[in-house]
Amino acid sequence: MNQYAIECRQVTKTFGTVVANDGIDLNVRYGEILALLGENGSGKTTLMNMLSGVYHPDKGKILVDGKEVSIRSPEDAMALGIGMIYQHFKLVDVFTAMDNIALGTPGGRLPVKALREKVREIGQSVGLEIDPDQYVYDMSVSEKQTVEILKVLYRGQRILILDEPTAVLTPQETEKLFAILRKMREQGCAVIIITHKLGEVMEISDRVSILRKGKYVGTVVTAETNEKELTERMVGRPVSLAIQRDEPQDPQVILKAIDLTIRKPDGSVAIDDLSFEVRTGEILGIAGIAGSGQKELCEALAGLCPAQKGAVLYHKENLIGKSPREIFQLGVHLGFVPEDRLGMGLVASMGMVGNMMLKTYDQTKGPFIDKKPARAQAEQLVEQLRIVTPSVDTPVRMMSGGNVQKVLLGREIASDPQVLITAYPVRGLDINSSYTVYDLLGEQKKKGVAILYIGEDLDVLLELCDRILVLCHGQATGVVDARTTTKDEIALLMTGGGKGAQA
Repeated sequence: MNQYAIECRQVTKTFGTVVANDGIDLNVRYGEILALLGENGSGKTTLMNMLSGVYHPDKGKILVDGKEVSIRSPEDAMALGIGMIYQHFKLVDVFTAMDNIALGTPGGRLPVKALREKVREIGQSVGLEIDPDQYVYDMSVSEKQTVEILKVLYRGQRILILDEPTAVLTPQETEKLFAILRKMREQGCAVIIITHKLGEVMEISDRVSILRKGKYVGTVVTAETNEKELTERMVGRPVSLAIQRDEPQDPQVILKAIDLTIRKPDGSVAIDDLSFEVRTGEILGIAGIAGSGQKELCEALAGLCPAQKGAVLYHKENLIGKSPREIFQLGVHLGFVPEDRLGMGLVASMGMVGNMMLKTYDQTKGPFIDKKPARAQAEQLVEQLRIVTPSVDTPVRMMSGGNVQKVLLGREIASDPQVLITAYPVRGLDINSSYTVYDLLGEQKKKGVAILYIGEDLDVLLELCDRILVLCHGQATGVVDARTTTKDEIALLMTGGGKGAQA
């Protein structure tokens, strides 16, 4: 067997006039975890999509086990032993774990008893635990990821590609995933992991390959580098990795939730009797395991879903029961950066200009809409946030996930809100873009804007926020001072293991 599991030689891929990958050289060995780093739009996912058969290279060669191959479909990749786990899982919600694992497997499906036993056996071999008969719609995010990994192993694939696998995992779930990846490395698998979290890169990888603007920068041994060097090589210049947190100036309560109860569409309780305050010139962080009610809370505050009980007071005006338009007409300038970027946040088929106008079209006087202000605003955001797009009229669905997030956040900040609600605003963003977002939020804080920040990176929550509200199964387990608490204390509160002091 060749030293390399996969080898890319001068691989090039273009989309129209955009060169996504320009002569990329890359390799990964069996028994190794390779981290792939790069800014948003640097070509990481495009390259991995060529290895998994979604795209085909325009130029260059791909070798598997030392032999040149043509990967023209996911079936070809599967036959070569390559499996990719996407950031957005490819599972059928109404099927069980066992059904999803067996779905599309060449050679037909095993009898139920034999299939169930094989799934359990494969899981035990790498330390994975899953109920084969559990339906996907009843699973947590980490359980769904477990099913995706088992799908790859069930098919006998020894080359595993993971795209942002920890984006929605808690610290405990991330540690569990890393233990699984280490076990797979010990068993001789080749693992490629795309992540923007440099701490994870340093913890889990053996080597790091870096892309910048579609070009290959180089590969370094993880033990011989550090986060600062990786960031500079990725961005091409020195970048400060410090978050500036100024003290709140005369914070006043502007938004107050009282005994708030919200149900999910299936009738189960998402938020249970929750009370908290949001203050001007302050960032209130919300920490919790995925699915602890964060999504429903944001949507209720923004007027997008009803609450069964309680109140949300803006000064003395109750916002519950009011639509987003009615909330705006009350003079409440509320910016909302939802978890769902395309659909609830932006219209995928429209460009930046059209999406900018969604916030202001109803203020137009006369029969004609003037696009010039929206165009100027879009062009300003492209420069300010370094958004990679052919033009401000290109449909946002053609942008990378990170650039879409920049458009959404930039639009909301440009609307000059009094209260800004942000749900995972840096999810999928590269390190440089993430710190740009932290700086933008810090500037809004200085202006007296009240900010609600829902995040998954506890280190960032501790550095960026002033106070942190911790949720567990829709209930508050504590409101802590971000300056004096610890990551371990928050992680304990996230699992219901204790009560935090009220800050």
